[in-house]
Amino acid sequence: MNDPENYLIAANDEHGVNPPTAGKRTPIMPYLERSIYENEFNRATKLYFMQACLRNGFRVFDVKPEEWDVPLATRARRVNLIRPSLLVTFAYNAFGTGATFNAASGFETFYSLRNPQPERSRQLAEEIFEQLAIGTPQRPRRVGTLDITMLSSVVCPAALVEAGFMTNFEEAKRMLDPDYQIEVAEETCKGVAMYLNTPYIGRDDRSVYPLLRRGSSGRMVELMQLLLDQNGCDLVADGIFGAKTEACVRAFQRENGLVEDGLVGDNTWRTLLVFAPRPTLAEGSRGAYVRYLQQKLESKLYPVGTVDGIFGSKTKNAVMAFQRENGLEADGIVGPRTWAALEPIGGGRSEP
Repeated sequence: MNDPENYLIAANDEHGVNPPTAGKRTPIMPYLERSIYENEFNRATKLYFMQACLRNGFRVFDVKPEEWDVPLATRARRVNLIRPSLLVTFAYNAFGTGATFNAASGFETFYSLRNPQPERSRQLAEEIFEQLAIGTPQRPRRVGTLDITMLSSVVCPAALVEAGFMTNFEEAKRMLDPDYQIEVAEETCKGVAMYLNTPYIGRDDRSVYPLLRRGSSGRMVELMQLLLDQNGCDLVADGIFGAKTEACVRAFQRENGLVEDGLVGDNTWRTLLVFAPRPTLAEGSRGAYVRYLQQKLESKLYPVGTVDGIFGSKTKNAVMAFQRENGLEADGIVGPRTWAALEPIGGGRSEP
């Protein structure tokens, strides 16, 4: 097999969320009383994909670190300047006017015949499609051709993942589900590994996460920095465990009730990755598991207000509503039975 260190993977997310790109959103979601913007899925999934690539030994390049939209020509220039091994772009599809939900569903991958390496691009899109078909609940549609800038105007093989339809009610809910975001990211990384003939190491393989401390450097530090950034620490993922990274680690440990030693060992990794077994949560809890809980509730259309990692009254009300509607004791405490009911991707409240 090939050495993943030899490959630089570029990752791109379509559109923006701060400010949101006009028109790129779901119809108004009932209960949440808002639209879900496409980039809410795209950006999160891109970051999970980068984490998966780092865990598997690849080098990564974030084409669009900005939260706002960036012109396609600018992004293509960025890709062409660094000449990566390949480019993957994440997006979510739509059908119709966008004002109402409809039956169009499923995922697709695309490549361009105008890419300088069209056959390699086709192979990449097909490998990703195959893994998504195996590992996600979405209906597989097709591997298609599409002439857009991020497929046709870059110097490397390139594929686009359209992970669902935001105009499909059930698939729109999945846009907010962190487990679906992770699943799409992991299956895409697996497709990349198949395409490059490199080993694939799963996210749940705890043996791959080393003890890190100030002075550490490399891919796993970069992965850890991306996770910290997702948990609210404004941190550049440069792969160097310096003073700012240590301060972020300590703040994360304090927030999550861990030993505040600045070392990233088993417990800190487990919490950063929100691995099971998940703790019992109640009003007053805070941290990464609360943030994950809030994301799962929102994806099932139980609004929590702000996804901030703080278990306040709105989160408690959402938990109790979920418990009542799923045959559980409505005590507002998230224990094993409530976690088990929340775990599946999809489900939740139906369209009125």
